[in-house]
Amino acid sequence: MFTPIRTPFEPPETGGVVEVAEGVLWTRMPLPPPLGHVNVYAFDEGDGWTVVDTGVDTGKSRRLWSEFMAGPLGGRPVKRVIVTHHHLDHIGLAGWLIAEHGAELLTSRTSYLMARMLRLDVQEAPTAEMLAFWRSCGMAPEIYEKRLNERPFNTADAVHPLPLGYTRLQDGDEIEIGGRLWDIRTGDGHAPEHLTFWSRDAQLVIGGDQLLGGISPNLGVSATETEADPVGEWLVSCERFVPHARDTHLVLTGHKLPYTGLPARLTHLIENHRHALARLTEALSEPRTACDCFEVLFKRPIKEGEYGLAMVEAMAHCRHLERLGVVSGRRREDGAILWQTGE
Repeated sequence: MFTPIRTPFEPPETGGVVEVAEGVLWTRMPLPPPLGHVNVYAFDEGDGWTVVDTGVDTGKSRRLWSEFMAGPLGGRPVKRVIVTHHHLDHIGLAGWLIAEHGAELLTSRTSYLMARMLRLDVQEAPTAEMLAFWRSCGMAPEIYEKRLNERPFNTADAVHPLPLGYTRLQDGDEIEIGGRLWDIRTGDGHAPEHLTFWSRDAQLVIGGDQLLGGISPNLGVSATETEADPVGEWLVSCERFVPHARDTHLVLTGHKLPYTGLPARLTHLIENHRHALARLTEALSEPRTACDCFEVLFKRPIKEGEYGLAMVEAMAHCRHLERLGVVSGRRREDGAILWQTGE
């Protein structure tokens, strides 16, 4: 019997902090809806701080960071910036903290290279690969036409230039943060080589987006790797974490609230996606595009602001069933892939 999931802390106000453990401060940086925020953690190193994740590079976030450093961090320097994964809401201000404040960057090799590549890849209009991918998902015609004439959002719009050098962290490493010794375990699916950190005293886990509490991380296929299987990779990662999870762990998440009850949460995360795959398998007795599967997978209407995330996740679930040999896809004349279970 698993201990129930609990959230022992209320979130900090904008610009405020909560001490979640001795020498560990939690603050938030703003994001657009639907997430609204990303969590940032600072670990007291005595003569300075190690921070985990940063938020996006905006004037408001820089101002909040300056106030955070001058106030709760007591004017002591940020010595290290640890980035859990390459997504812009986690790495966006890492380069600024390094360039302006002399911090050192620590992350996984894949996170570093992905972020550098995406930061340099600026597109003023949708590429042929993007358009083909959107069509393959069965994107709604009105949304496709709108995006066809819009400048795509680029990583460079919200990520400060990254330094040429960094310190690599990888699965199996150990690291000292804030006076504690931590084991590094990586996961995949939401982001490749996503770092998680497990304190040896079994008190804390830095989970990033790999171990979210209130929501499930987005598992999406993109135009960069259209036949990827992030759902399969993520399920394998969750199963690898199960033997290490303890009810005593306070999980410091990338979004929403830190929580306890990690064994129960891992079970929920795994079962929720398996149930979604079962619903999808049943629904694909009739041919559907990935975008035709929103109600089946998410059990609620999808708004325009969520459409892109829902689309890539729906395609990821179809690709996982294809990888399992449960469904196959055939292309319609308009380029959309129709998925259907076998006879």
